[in-house]
Amino acid sequence: MTDLIHEFIARGAHVQGDRPALLFRDAVLSYAQVWDLVSNAANGLLAQGLCAAERVAIYLPKQPETVVGIFATAAAGGCFVPVNPVLKPRQVSYILRHSQARILVTSAQRLQQLAAELPDCSDLHTLVLVDTLSGERREALARDLPGLTIIDWQDLLEATPLPRHRRIDTDMTALLYTSGSTGNPKGVVLSHRNMVAGARSVAEYLENTPEDRLLAVLPLSFDAGLSQVTTAFSVGASVVLMDYLLPRDVLKAVARYEVTGLAAVPPLWNQLLQQEWPAEVATSLRYVTNTGGAMPVASTRALQQKLPHTRIFLMYGLTEAFRSTYLPPEELEQRPQSIGKAIPNAEILVVNEAGELCAADEPGELVHRGALVALGYWNDPEKTAERFRPAPGQDPALPLPELAVWSGDQVVRDAEGYLYFVSRKDDMIKTSGYRVSPTEVEEVAYLSGLVAGAAALGLTHVQLGQAIALVVTPSSQASSATLERDLLAFCQRELPNFMVPTRVIVREALPHNQNGKIDRRALNAEYAGLFEEPTA
Repeated sequence: MTDLIHEFIARGAHVQGDRPALLFRDAVLSYAQVWDLVSNAANGLLAQGLCAAERVAIYLPKQPETVVGIFATAAAGGCFVPVNPVLKPRQVSYILRHSQARILVTSAQRLQQLAAELPDCSDLHTLVLVDTLSGERREALARDLPGLTIIDWQDLLEATPLPRHRRIDTDMTALLYTSGSTGNPKGVVLSHRNMVAGARSVAEYLENTPEDRLLAVLPLSFDAGLSQVTTAFSVGASVVLMDYLLPRDVLKAVARYEVTGLAAVPPLWNQLLQQEWPAEVATSLRYVTNTGGAMPVASTRALQQKLPHTRIFLMYGLTEAFRSTYLPPEELEQRPQSIGKAIPNAEILVVNEAGELCAADEPGELVHRGALVALGYWNDPEKTAERFRPAPGQDPALPLPELAVWSGDQVVRDAEGYLYFVSRKDDMIKTSGYRVSPTEVEEVAYLSGLVAGAAALGLTHVQLGQAIALVVTPSSQASSATLERDLLAFCQRELPNFMVPTRVIVREALPHNQNGKIDRRALNAEYAGLFEEPTA
C-alpha cells in the first residue's frame, strides 16, 4: 500500500520499470529512469541541508526537471512549492518569502529576471539551475546575491546518498498557492494523505489504467494540473508534458502521442472547439474532463459532436480539497448543467446560513469533508479559521471535531442528489481557469501612480468565463489622454498575462456604499454586459 506520494513512482519502477512514465517532446523516460532521477535529486537536496518539511520552490515550465523536483522534494522529506511559470518576479518573490522557501529550482534565464527580488527572500539559501550559466555570469550573480549557494542540476544529481527524513501520511508535502478575493495568494497546505487519496479517488472514477496516456496542459502549480500527474502515476500510466502556444498545438499533441485522457479549463475547450480536429483525436481520446469553472452546456454539446465515442466527465473542485464532485458521463444527456455528486472517499454537504443541512432545491454553501480536506493555509490562522471549520451534524460528545472545508460556493442539490453550481459568495474572479484576486490587480494599478481609485471586476465573457475590467479614476500625475494605454502597459509589465485587464475604464468618480467602500455591486451591474457579443 502506498502512503507517501513519491512511492507511486517507486512502485512503478519496481513493478514494471520499463513502462513510460514521462514523455517530453521527443524524449521518453521510463518509471525506472524517473525514479533514479527522483532518488538522486532527493540526495542532492539533502546534501544542501534540506530539513524535514522545509520548502523547495520550483519555478519552471512543464519539463522533466519540474516533475523530478516535485517528487524528489517529497522523497527527501521536504515540502514542494510549484510556482506558476507565467508569474512575474514580484509575484514569485512573494511566494518565496511567504512560504519561507529554502531552496529554489529554476533556470538561468528565470534567475536573471528574479535576481533583483531575491535579496528580500531571507530564508532562501540555495539556487539550483537546470541549465548552465557562463562563468562570467555566475560570478556576477554570486556578487549580486551574497550568501546564496548556486549549483547546477547535474551536481544535484551526483550528490552522495544520505538518509531521508522519516515522514508519515499526515505530514505536509506541498504548498499550492491560490488566489483569494482579497490580498495576496494563500498557500494551501497538502499532506501526503491528501494527495494519495485524491489521486486514487480520481483514478477510480475515471477508470485509469497503465495503458492510459494523459496530456498535461494545465500548470503543475494548479491543483488540477498536478492531479493529472499524480493520478497517472497512481496506476502506472504515462504523462505527456506540454506548454502549448496555440490551441491547435494541443490537438496535434493528442494525435501525435495517442493521448487517452485530456483535462482543460472551459476557455481552452472553447478555443479547441474552433479548431480543425485531426481524425486521430476522436480515435485516441477515451475521456475528457473540465476544471477551473462550469462548462457551458453549448460547449459540452459541441464536444459530444466532436467526440461521439469519448466519455465526458464534468467536474468541480477547489484547491483546499483537490477534487470534490464529478458527473458520470451517462448522466450528461439528462443533466448537463450539474457538477454531479461526491467523488469516492468524500462527502459533500449543502449547508444553509443557520449551519443546517439544506432541503432539496434549497441553495446553500458547499461543504466538503473527508480525506482530501487540506491542512489549512500556510502561516495564516485567521483565514484558515474562516474556511476550515467543524463539519456540521457531528455528535457533540466527539472531543476533537472533524474539520471540513467550507467552499464559499453556493450550490443546490436536487431530489436525486445531484448538485448544481449557483454562485460564489466572494468577489473572486475566475478567468481562463485561474482564480484572480481583485485586490492583487488593484494594488498594481495603485503602484503605477496613475490612479486615485481602482476596482477590478470579473465580467461574463464567452471565451474566458470572466474577463477583467479595471475601472479607475486618474491621479493628479496621470494624463487623461493616455491613462488607459499607460496603465495597461504597466499592468502588462507587472502582472502575468491572465491577470492583465482586458479593458481599462477611466471615469471621474467611483460609486461608494454606506460604509465608504467602493460599491462593487453597483459597478458589476453597470458593466455587466461589457463583454457580451452584440446580438444580430
